[in-house]
Amino acid sequence: MDRIFISALATEAVIGIYDWEREVKQRLEIDLEMWKDLRAAAKSDAIEDTLNYKSVAKRVLAFVEASQYRLVEALAGEIARIVLEEFEVTRVRVTVHKPGAIRHSRDVGVIVERGADG
Repeated sequence: MDRIFISALATEAVIGIYDWEREVKQRLEIDLEMWKDLRAAAKSDAIEDTLNYKSVAKRVLAFVEASQYRLVEALAGEIARIVLEEFEVTRVRVTVHKPGAIRHSRDVGVIVERGADG
């Protein structure tokens, strides 16, 4: 199956379990990998036959910036649900990076993968 991806979509959001994390926005990076049959787009060369990744990025950024989750797992799961429901993909993999969350580590995060079939 074909895939469209977006890497390192950078944003800020309130996220975390500690009191101080509830008061400041923290930097997040989001990677999306979306499965969709792209044969029609390859043949037609028309945006209407594919997934408009700019629309996906704008929707995800708006959602994340307005969110206030405690767990990265919950945020990633909701992003996956939105992409599956609103953009007609058959499968999505969402990686949410929370750089600097653990001292002496460059990055920490969660990867969730969901399909339209559940």
